[in-house]
This record gives sequence, C-alpha cells and structure tokens, in this order.
Amino acid sequence: MGPILLSSPSEAFALVCDWDFNEGFMISRRQWILGALAAAQAWTAQPQGLKRMAKALSEASAPPWRPKGIIIESHIHLFAGDPARFPYNSGSYAPHPEPVEQYVKFAGEAHIDHAVIVHPEPYQDDHRYLEYSFAQEPAPGFFKGTCLFDPIDPKTPQRMQALVRRNPGRIVALRIHETHAAGTPSTASGLIRDRDLGNPQMAVTWRAAHALGLAIQIHCIPHYAVGIAELANRFRETPVLLDHLARPGQGTPEEYEQVLKLAQIQRVYMKFTSTGVASASKEPFPHRDAKPLVRRVYDAFGSDKIIWGELGTNMTQFQQAVQLFDLMFDFVPEPERAKMRGLNAKKLFAFS
Repeated sequence: MGPILLSSPSEAFALVCDWDFNEGFMISRRQWILGALAAAQAWTAQPQGLKRMAKALSEASAPPWRPKGIIIESHIHLFAGDPARFPYNSGSYAPHPEPVEQYVKFAGEAHIDHAVIVHPEPYQDDHRYLEYSFAQEPAPGFFKGTCLFDPIDPKTPQRMQALVRRNPGRIVALRIHETHAAGTPSTASGLIRDRDLGNPQMAVTWRAAHALGLAIQIHCIPHYAVGIAELANRFRETPVLLDHLARPGQGTPEEYEQVLKLAQIQRVYMKFTSTGVASASKEPFPHRDAKPLVRRVYDAFGSDKIIWGELGTNMTQFQQAVQLFDLMFDFVPEPERAKMRGLNAKKLFAFS
C-alpha cells in the first residue's frame, strides 16, 4: 500500500483511527497514537502547502504582463495629502498626494512583493508619516524605508539611532541629496540638501549609519561621483546606492565616466528608474535613445548590483515601468533580470 496524502490534520487523525459512525467511537491505544502522529505530520507540512497554494493563486490573478517572480519597489514616495496632520516644509516642493492607503490597494493589484518608502524631501527630517505608513502595510514586513537627516549636523547620529530603535528592522538607508550645479556652493543650513561631501561631519554620519546597519542612498548628479568615491572607498563595507542612474543628463560625458567607475567599488549599487532613463533621453517614452547608456551601466555594474525602482502608484504607471525595464534590458537573460527586479533588493534590504 502506497503513502496516503492527507489534506488536513483532522482527516489524518480520523483516517488512521478509522472512525465509523456506524460502528461507534472505540479505538485502541495503538490507533490513537498513530492518529496523533499522522495529525502532527500533517500540521508540520501544512504551512509549506499553504504558501505554495497562496503563491499559485497570486500568480494566477496577476496581470498577464507582470513579470513572474519577486518584484520589489525600491523607490516609492508617499504623501499623506493632510498637511494639518503631516505638514510639509514650506521651502520644499508641493507634492501631489500619494496616500499609503491608496498605494497598498495598488500594490495588491499589481502583486508587488515588498516596497521601500523613500522618505521624501517635503517632510524633511519629520518621519511621522513614514512611521504611520509602516503601520498600514498589507502584511508584516511589506514596507521598509529610508530616512532623511542633515548629514553634517552633529546631532544626526543620535537622531538616526533613535529612529532605528523605534522601528527595528525598518530603516534601511540614510538618503543624501547632492544635486546643486557644478560650481555652486554647498549649503550648511536650511533645506536638507547639497551639503559638502568633504565636511568632516559627513564622514562621522557615514560611520554612524554603518554602525546602525544602514546603507547610504545618494540622489546625485554625475559631478559628485568623485566625492562619493572618496567616501565609499573610506567606508567600503557600507552599501552605497545611487538613485536614478545618477541623473546622467545633468552632467558631462566625462563626469559620467566617474559614475561608471563607482561600480569598481564592491558595495556601490545603481538604481534603475524611469526618472534616470528620462534624464539620459531626448526622446519621449519609451526613451529608446537612452538604451546605449543603460547598456553601459549594465556592463559596468552587472546584474548583481542594479535594483529597480519607481514602479508607479497605479496600474498604468506600473505597466509602463515594466515596458521600460523590458525594453532597456532586452539583451539580458531572464535569470539576471529577475535579480534586478527584486532578488537584489531582497538581499540588500534584508526582506524576508
């Protein structure tokens, strides 16, 4: 007699005990022990079976154009649209509302596996909406996020530590903005952006971020690649993530060569986004003229050090993001594309 496949613990117990309502409920001690062991075995196997069933149902209900496998959104900005409760800094830009509740519905429809909330500039160093968003996630561990603090403020290491401790396992990176035009002065106060990478306190902040297990996420233009390289070489164990392909259209070809050289540093990663591609393009979507530059980025960083972001907040935007990714990386074998779509981010940001 071959093995019997049991669909539930109760079926296991009843089958081994051979209950028969017409014959009564008397069972032997041996039958009872065998029934208990079979039920325990069924309970042990059940979680994996449920996971497989859930995965199959998820794939069956996903839109046909969604790539198979894990997809992680590594770059989403969320805005409450409630300035009374979650105020914006008046000196920054005025964002369009993108509430977390709406994003969660979209993520379910799009079958996004995880998302990194990139804490946006309008909130400056007020992380209340980020923490609120964590509490609205559709499943435990769905969201992680970045933080924004002044990297040359001596109080920043302590403030980062407090945020990380309040949100264990949630904060994955400190974001730094370096986007002011070449030749213009760095800032020392005001909006948290364009601080001097050579300021001694900058290195103190990088060291503190590393001690907390955080990456450094840099929103930059190509001109600052040399300064980033100096810090990345100094803190070689700290992951450094370049946003938006380092905005190639806002620098010279010579400056972008320095961006590509950053790939030689082991823990420097590149984020592929529609903003980055558009920056490199002079054509409308799908920006076919940017493909040679994207190929150079891929050749420099490789499939293990590129992650995908800016997947959108509705199905139309998501489909366009998929189309752009597929076009720009149509020369890449599918297993390598799967890394960029989610497997690299899962490892880098320690999603379970």
